[in-house]
Amino acid sequence: MARACPLCVYLVLLALLRAADGSPRADVDVWVFLPRNDSYLFSHARVAPAIRYAQRRLRSEQEFSGFNFNLHFHDSERENDALFQLVERACGAKPDLILGPVGEYEAAAVVRLASHWNIPVVSAGALAAGFSDKRREYSQLTRIAPSYVKMAETFTSMFEHFSWRSALLVFEDDKEQRNCYFTLEGIYHLMVDVTINTYTFLPEARLDTDDVIHNILGNEVVIMCMGAEKVREIMLAAHRRRLTSGNHMFFNVELFNASSYGNGSWRRGDKQDNEARQAYAALKTVTLLRTVKPEFENFSMEMKKSSKTVGFSDGEDSVNMFVEGFHDALLLYAIALHEAMKGGLGKKNGTDITARMWNRTFEGIAGQVSMDVNGDRNGDFSLMAMTNTEAGTYEVVANYFGINETLQLLPAFDMQQFTLRDRGADQPPAEGPDKSCGLGVSALTGVIVGVVLGTALIIAFYFFRKHFRITIERRTHADACESGKHRQLREDSIRSSFSAA
Repeated sequence: MARACPLCVYLVLLALLRAADGSPRADVDVWVFLPRNDSYLFSHARVAPAIRYAQRRLRSEQEFSGFNFNLHFHDSERENDALFQLVERACGAKPDLILGPVGEYEAAAVVRLASHWNIPVVSAGALAAGFSDKRREYSQLTRIAPSYVKMAETFTSMFEHFSWRSALLVFEDDKEQRNCYFTLEGIYHLMVDVTINTYTFLPEARLDTDDVIHNILGNEVVIMCMGAEKVREIMLAAHRRRLTSGNHMFFNVELFNASSYGNGSWRRGDKQDNEARQAYAALKTVTLLRTVKPEFENFSMEMKKSSKTVGFSDGEDSVNMFVEGFHDALLLYAIALHEAMKGGLGKKNGTDITARMWNRTFEGIAGQVSMDVNGDRNGDFSLMAMTNTEAGTYEVVANYFGINETLQLLPAFDMQQFTLRDRGADQPPAEGPDKSCGLGVSALTGVIVGVVLGTALIIAFYFFRKHFRITIERRTHADACESGKHRQLREDSIRSSFSAA
């Protein structure tokens, strides 16, 4: 008993010291919705290590050492899995924080219910344009990764800078998760001053490149979202039709730093590699801007170790947007909770905590993270282009910074690659003012042709008639004497016959 007393005294003193330093203390129940299926870039095996990394980081920092984050992971592969688990388990104690889900359809139901219960939801997904309306059913949603509308701002800036006027959105649509549909949806809704057309196809269907090329004609800019193989097919077809010579701009959207989404790689080790390299000289790729700092390097190494442990071979892609985002999600919540509790509020004041996560800037694992007034992260994006056509290598030529909406052109930027040549060469002729007096162009053309032909016929008839009359008069004068004799002979013959009768 005597031996236990020093330990008790130590624990009491430690508790008093922690209380004296003014650090808030709370046990926080965190429910994390991630799919167990490892085919997703945001699967549990890929993302959970990043969240645990953030948990350890917060525990080691004096400011947040009083927070004990209890992580509970749930499968969200199927559309209603996350919703059903939330409803069933919330009959007891509701969570204090929800991380995820990522997929649009899974997130929609969970965020609606969480918003009704005033539970903060922070996700590195739910990036579709529809989640931008935070007034009612998505009021508790904070998006720690840049949404697709934020990505669209990059294109808006480029279209304004280079005075492009039309675009064709080419994407595959699986009618289920619809990742590419939601990706390009932001462009369609944001760029209202640009003429936009769309071309879609099913991922499992054969790509009709002739039909794609037909739709490209008449559009200045082509923006694609699809698998890497389909991107290569289209670029090869466009190159063979000489559409990559500068009269069209080709872009590929690849936000997740993974080859499964088409990262602009042209090399396949086949006989078409050389042609593909030439075609890809016209292809630019929009992706997330990546920053490098010592802390991120350590984080990246830890994530790669975790990937190897579970048998992944993602390489550099082991730290994608989702992995980085969910780390920062827990950090952002801790900052807001700390601030709220300092102000006398508790962890159940979800609406206030959510508001404190919005319109603020903090240091994330890869660099500065800026949240706008609507609870969406301001996006920083990079524009990549082929700078060495002999080697076929890409590098970043421009960056777009969402916080101040600026497009920064880097030294590697080549203006020739972004200048449209023979502008409008394959576009249909522009319609001018109607000068046909209501007849229409076709009708007016027919009238003019008819008048010309009629006039020509009249002139031809006049000369023909004149020439024919002269010939008749000459023949009449030459045969005048003979005609009288012939007439007399015929009359005599008739008389003779009648007489004989």
